Amino acid sequence: MLPAPCAGCGADLGHLCPECRHLLASTPPTPVAALPRAHAAAPYDGPVRRLLLAHKERGALGLAGPLGDTLARAVRSALGPCPGPAPLLLVPVPSARAAVRARGHDPTLRLARAAAGALRREGLDARALPLLRHARPVADQAGLSAAERHRNLRGALTVRPPGRFRRPDRPDRPGRPGPTGYRTVLVDDLVTTGASLVEATRALSAAGLPPAAAATVAAAVPRRAPALSPGR
Repeated sequence: MLPAPCAGCGADLGHLCPECRHLLASTPPTPVAALPRAHAAAPYDGPVRRLLLAHKERGALGLAGPLGDTLARAVRSALGPCPGPAPLLLVPVPSARAAVRARGHDPTLRLARAAAGALRREGLDARALPLLRHARPVADQAGLSAAERHRNLRGALTVRPPGRFRRPDRPDRPGRPGPTGYRTVLVDDLVTTGASLVEATRALSAAGLPPAAAATVAAAVPRRAPALSPGR
């Protein structure tokens, strides 16, 4: 009957206290070095790290909503102030099937769906689809260097046949954003070395679905400061 402690700070105010909720909602997203248009909503430390781990590893599924809202902010930041009229397709970086079985859920797909819902509430046409899958087994990334992570994931992902995802009201024609009629955005919960985003970009581009941007909830690598305007 006692209130559950906040997964971010431990305060006895429910699974997400007002202060941690405010942190998720107010930290300005910034670019990360993984890809030219990759933005992360927050650094991977403190309450944000604990909230992501609680959702991912301890099944705190009630955090999917606020974390998805945070991911949606990173998507908007990566696309810029004028995302254009094309509908958005959020493509989550896939977890290994063994990891999904062990956790009992797919945390990144859950966050992608929550982020798409947040974007739709803001009037954007967005949906999430798990287009990517592993084409071969990969080693556990923990403990690998950046170069080893890139080698481990190189060629590891492939795209599911996209034909059934085609929008019937948006047939292929010159100038449309990809064969599905959507503007593709890669999403993940966390970027560290960027190896997963780079490999996912390669796989999507090889299938004719080059992502327009990438977005993550958090970054464990230094985030780039926004460029200053001339004269500042």
